[in-house]
Amino acid sequence: MDTSNTLIEALGIETVKMDKDEVIMTMPVDHRTHQPVGYLHGGASVALAETAASMGSMLNVDPETNLVFGIEINANHVKSKREGTVTAAATPTHLGKTTMVWEIKITDEADNLICISRCTIGVVPKK
Repeated sequence: MDTSNTLIEALGIETVKMDKDEVIMTMPVDHRTHQPVGYLHGGASVALAETAASMGSMLNVDPETNLVFGIEINANHVKSKREGTVTAAATPTHLGKTTMVWEIKITDEADNLICISRCTIGVVPKK
């Protein structure tokens, strides 16, 4: 999937692994993802989490007939970070015909939990 000229490209998100049952993506913690006082912006973490869940959901539908959209996401930001890289590991907890639910754990290089998120994805037939 081409991610040029998208939020994915703007935030520097890269794919490490993309399977139906696990998606792993990384994102830099730098000027693109900081909030004004120099820490990782919670919104950037949420964008990373929803991206991983959405990409995984696309692998679980027929892209010729369906689209997927995030319809709800929550996130608990448990540790701050100033620089480096964070990694999102997304796994499905429910793969239904009309909705999917993914759990996303975002960790740093030392495997410290930075954020935990749950994202509900809607599966929508193409018109």
